[in-house]
Amino acid sequence: MSSWDEEFSKPGHRYGTEPNGFLVETAGRLPPGARVIAAGDGEGRNGVWLAGQGHHVLALDASAVGLAKARALADQRGVAIETAVVDLSAYDPQPGSADAVVLIYVHMPAGVRRAAHRNLMHALKPGGLVILEAFHRNQLGRHSGGPPDVSMLFDLALLEEDFGPDIRAIHAFEGDVELDEGRGHRGRGAVVRFVGVKV
Repeated sequence: MSSWDEEFSKPGHRYGTEPNGFLVETAGRLPPGARVIAAGDGEGRNGVWLAGQGHHVLALDASAVGLAKARALADQRGVAIETAVVDLSAYDPQPGSADAVVLIYVHMPAGVRRAAHRNLMHALKPGGLVILEAFHRNQLGRHSGGPPDVSMLFDLALLEEDFGPDIRAIHAFEGDVELDEGRGHRGRGAVVRFVGVKV
């Protein structure tokens, strides 16, 4: 059993069942009935919320246990989501198949992160959006969440390198915010928030 399968096997939801606040703030940019890839969606709080807003959601994660909880949450909320267990670094989406890619606290080892990001960007149609929130490098050593490895943390320059010239930033933020997302993210945290459009 993977570490995430083990974590998601615990009772309750590690990051709660309510959507990420930044996603809620920015989802108004999505077209009605958007096709959204919720990458690294774990137990489904963000994908299920997006489905509740009328979007068509494909939730991707490496943890089958997490995605089973996502489907259960979707059933509880009376919405439908698609799910797929994937390795994002080897993910091969249909080009131009998505209106948006959502990445909320998807932290990967540096060796696979860029490949995963590039793969996901291939899925976006022109004009499609990437919406991302993740821990900044300044989060290292804090106890409000995130990996204890600086190579798995973010800054805006890193995102620019990962996404490449086809993604133009329309919102970019680095700074501290107050987190209250289940037992996994709680307290003052240093984050990166990014919205980009595929040109």
